[in-house]
Amino acid sequence: MTTTVPVTGGDFRPYDVVAGRGLLTELGARVAPLARGRTVVITDETVATLHGPAALKALEDAGVRARLLTVPAGEGSKSFAELERVLDRMLAFGLDRSDIVVALGGGVVGDLAGLAAALYMRGIDFVQVPTTLLAQVDSSVGGKTAIDTPRGKNLVGAFHQPRLVLADIDVLATLPERQLRSGWAEVLKHGLICDAAFFDWLAGEGASGAKGDPAALQRAVVRSVEIKSAVVGEDEKEAGKRALLNLGHTFGHAIEAELGFDEDSLTHGEAVALGCAMAFRYSAAQGLCPQADADRVEAVTAAAGLPVSLAEVGQFGAEALIRRMAGDKKAEGGRLTLILARAIGDAFTDKNVDPAGLTAFLKAEGAT
Repeated sequence: MTTTVPVTGGDFRPYDVVAGRGLLTELGARVAPLARGRTVVITDETVATLHGPAALKALEDAGVRARLLTVPAGEGSKSFAELERVLDRMLAFGLDRSDIVVALGGGVVGDLAGLAAALYMRGIDFVQVPTTLLAQVDSSVGGKTAIDTPRGKNLVGAFHQPRLVLADIDVLATLPERQLRSGWAEVLKHGLICDAAFFDWLAGEGASGAKGDPAALQRAVVRSVEIKSAVVGEDEKEAGKRALLNLGHTFGHAIEAELGFDEDSLTHGEAVALGCAMAFRYSAAQGLCPQADADRVEAVTAAAGLPVSLAEVGQFGAEALIRRMAGDKKAEGGRLTLILARAIGDAFTDKNVDPAGLTAFLKAEGAT
């Protein structure tokens, strides 16, 4: 059984997010109506081995001419150097504006392939086929594409909406447990932002999704996409409400940057989980939300096997973290901006965070 969630609103062309089991075998049939010419499947070396043959067969069986373009696995591929290499290979393939890109992989592949599609001949169509839970519930939906720089994560990019997103629940069975848990962090985040009932389900019956239960995973993916699509439809370019989707990310990105974006030390999802726990503790410390809510967020996050304290991931300097946070994309006019909470399911944007108060909080959290 599949579920289709439409993504509409704003000035972008509407598209569907389809979630269900066995969708990779339907890739060709679903891409064929969109493919006026050739297709290049951009993936990483790991996913190419696991799912590349099935994807190419599905496309070819549907009469879609396809080529595979692989990049190294890992966050390091979100770089100027790899973007240039991908664009050069697309040019060497002779792609034109009638051709289409398929991003087959996790968030790194989706971000890189999406940005390449946005730039190539001023923009060609692309389809997202996310193969990680994190990508299925977050990065594949909404049109954000980007690469990293030494100064921060996702600082160079473009908004480029896909034509279609296919979230095959079955491919999640190939994920290592740590990657599945990392994706679960983004699922929890959606409940924390605006759906307390969804968070309750995730904390109870739905918790089996974090361990790979397909039925729970499909429900978690669908509800997460419904939440994100509603926000994106209202605010595509992150001028207002969409910023709420970054709950936990300002803390998380700063921690990732301090660790050199080393996925072995800390995955993006783990950073988001820690960032969400910190955002709720900071909100409680400022008297913005009940301490009981912050305690519950911490407990549910830890029960999913995700980090909730700085001490679990390394040693950090408070001032260094503040500098990273000041360089975040949400910062305006030099002012620190955080996504905070009044309660579970009620997040808001604070654009005037006091640096001194935040420094004191970080030191209380264990930063030096």
